[in-house]
Amino acid sequence: MMSDVIKEIANAVGEENISWELADLYVYGGDASIHHSMPDVVVRPRGVEDVQVVIKIAYERNLPVTVRGSGTSLSGNAVPMRGGIVLDMKSMNRIKEINTRDMYAVVEPGVINDDLNAMLAEQGFFFPPTPASGKVATIGGMIGNNASGMRAGKYGATRDALLQVKVVLPNGDLATFGTKNLKNSSGYHLEKLFVGSEGTLGVIVEATIKIAPLPSKRGVILASYSSVYDAGRAVGDILHNRYLPSAIEIMDSVCIRAVNTAMGVGLPECDAILLVEVDGREESVQRDAMEIAEICRRNGAIDVKFTVDKNEMEKLWKGRRGVLPSLSRLEGGIVSTSLADDMNVPLSKIPEAIKRFQDVARKYGIIVGTYGHAGTGNLHTKVLFNPARKENWEKIRRAMAEIYGAVHELGGTTSGEHGIGISKAPFFVEEKRGTGTIEIMKIIKNALDRKGIMNPGKLCWAPEDFVMATRLRYPVDKNNFEEEMSNEEG
Repeated sequence: MMSDVIKEIANAVGEENISWELADLYVYGGDASIHHSMPDVVVRPRGVEDVQVVIKIAYERNLPVTVRGSGTSLSGNAVPMRGGIVLDMKSMNRIKEINTRDMYAVVEPGVINDDLNAMLAEQGFFFPPTPASGKVATIGGMIGNNASGMRAGKYGATRDALLQVKVVLPNGDLATFGTKNLKNSSGYHLEKLFVGSEGTLGVIVEATIKIAPLPSKRGVILASYSSVYDAGRAVGDILHNRYLPSAIEIMDSVCIRAVNTAMGVGLPECDAILLVEVDGREESVQRDAMEIAEICRRNGAIDVKFTVDKNEMEKLWKGRRGVLPSLSRLEGGIVSTSLADDMNVPLSKIPEAIKRFQDVARKYGIIVGTYGHAGTGNLHTKVLFNPARKENWEKIRRAMAEIYGAVHELGGTTSGEHGIGISKAPFFVEEKRGTGTIEIMKIIKNALDRKGIMNPGKLCWAPEDFVMATRLRYPVDKNNFEEEMSNEEG
């Protein structure tokens, strides 16, 4: 059947826009997560019509469809769990309109975040969501995962910026939801339904997003702490005192050491640091920075520095953005894995959450680096271990259950910005158990995608016997490892 499907798609979109070569299938079988599962064919649509043709073929043949941007997902969102078709949307990368008077931009899903911001900056504007992967992250992927980044506390996440979206529905029909107006109180806000949907409800082919004026000045405070608990406490105190920085980032000692080792950034060697960005007019930046610096000192900061120098600020942000790759170079034989890496907790619970993460790390004898967007309670915990050893995965699986158990006990949620995908599916289902959320999600999914072809096996549609170590991209030394773990879980 697939050979017939491939011929039909090739005739519709052109052979140059389709591939079933083994090497391509292998590459498109993975993203930045721990998972891997190969598709049967990769299609690179050039426009809306191509997307509609492919989706209609998939609908008629009951074939799974996985939509992909740049593949930066850390949760397996873009991994084709059940094979089928991968739609690579990067060729649909036109910035169709920038309207600074009405404060919006119209873009195709394959537009890169930083490319859009470079063009907006020429006119004194920017698109506020700031994912660390902004050099490669696509707007379509950002919508699918409700990406945000360090400036979400002041400017909001992608959901807050989405005004209108055009979507190819699972039956191939084209629909438009929302409006280009900055305010809209007309009926159900169906455009928001596709934010965080991870490609399970349709294919985004165009988006109208809200833009904002660039601040005239930015400055960064670097506060060093001998206790990560004190650093976490300072975050809540800054906000409690009615300051709203454009970013508050936290890095623990593991992350600091990794960045200094791999990148030579020269961050202070201490238990934790805070990077606090303030923006606005120059006089307010200077005033707020001095007062926030005093709050940091009152909460135990052992050193506080402030800079408005662009090169120095970029050096600090380069170090922060480099945490993820740097962790894999911290020690030989171990790598950084994205497992329990994207939880959100109430601001007042940040100190306790970090302490409990450290307790779990000590209990299981593992290395956990904690960092993230502390200004919104969004924490990332990267687990460092040798992924080739079966016994390590068994230990890590138990540790992750305890970490997410702590998050939920503290009133937190499973994902703050990376989405659920595969890795966090069981923890998401556990968090929402008894709330009615999963039941309503399934009703919506069945109404729009009654054949279940859109990105199956993600969110709350993971198999009942799913375990964290399913479909690994690592060459684990195992004998039917996944089957054994599934049976044990069952």
